[in-house]
Amino acid sequence: MRKIGYVRVSSQDQNEERQIKQLNEIGVDFIYQEKVSGATMDRDKLNKMLDELKPGDIVFVTDLTRITRSTKDLFLLIDKIKDKGANLKSIKDTWLDLSEDNPYSQFLITVMAGVNQLERDLIKMRQREGIEIAKSQGKYKGRVKKYHKNHEGINYAVKLYHEGNMTVKQICEITNISRSSLYRRLDEEKQS
Repeated sequence: MRKIGYVRVSSQDQNEERQIKQLNEIGVDFIYQEKVSGATMDRDKLNKMLDELKPGDIVFVTDLTRITRSTKDLFLLIDKIKDKGANLKSIKDTWLDLSEDNPYSQFLITVMAGVNQLERDLIKMRQREGIEIAKSQGKYKGRVKKYHKNHEGINYAVKLYHEGNMTVKQICEITNISRSSLYRRLDEEKQS
């Protein structure tokens, strides 16, 4: 029996250290980790982990939201893990136990998955309501642009581009600005 950890954060800005620490504390043998949205099951490391599962393995997550975001995906994931003869356990969601020893397991999974889905839906609804109120009060400006007009990196990239001594690829490597961002800023300059 192997103890396998799965760690996921949604974006490059987020830190997975807390999850790794918790999994190491329970003595996992190895960890699959990735930085990708949990909104889809199309995740490289998750699929690799599922492919490599062996009977008797236990997959550990810090909480269910790290491995799946929707009730439908949770049930598909559980079926895949059970089909491999493996188990899924969550540090936070201690009620989760796919073994045959727990007859309430499937019932609890259904209830808790529904509660998690309701919580996410309520958060989205409150967020939409807040945005509508802010818009009506003239306070909502939309998403803040990453490369605003005073952003040093994009301004330096534009300056290097106009100097004409470097290729776009070189400029992007030096300034750490993507090609599309540079071209977008140059188009904005032309239009104004």
